[in-house]
Amino acid sequence: MMESPLVEPPHPAKDVTQHVGYMLKRAQAALRSAMDKVLREHGLTVPQYATLELLALHPGMSNADLARATFVTRQSGNVVLRGLQEAGLITRPATADHGRARPAHLTKEGRTRLAAVQAAVYATEERMVEAIPPQRMAALLTDLGRIAAALEK
Repeated sequence: MMESPLVEPPHPAKDVTQHVGYMLKRAQAALRSAMDKVLREHGLTVPQYATLELLALHPGMSNADLARATFVTRQSGNVVLRGLQEAGLITRPATADHGRARPAHLTKEGRTRLAAVQAAVYATEERMVEAIPPQRMAALLTDLGRIAAALEK
């Protein structure tokens, strides 16, 4: 005989695999796996790719800002930046002008590699968003933003 839960779930669900948090994690894991697969073919990891995308939009970001934006620790962010720098995809000054921040910038090779990989990554994202009816996309994005904001409080 099954025992009933000690606490009622936050919404009706048959089991934990139907909870919002579980479904979000499942979707995130599937996206990460699909991205890992296409990025591996280009010699990049998800954090490296995300860093290149961000530097294309915001040249000069610091390690701390990039780490926050790519959801890794500062230490991991520094490893990512070192790898990209050793691969010739970004440049950073040897020393900081002030404080400890060393702004990063894409190199010509970094822009070329990013352009080459974007089509594969965007195709992955297109597969994902094709599962959502177009008229629901704006609401989904709004809801995901609200979920993040509620948990970041």
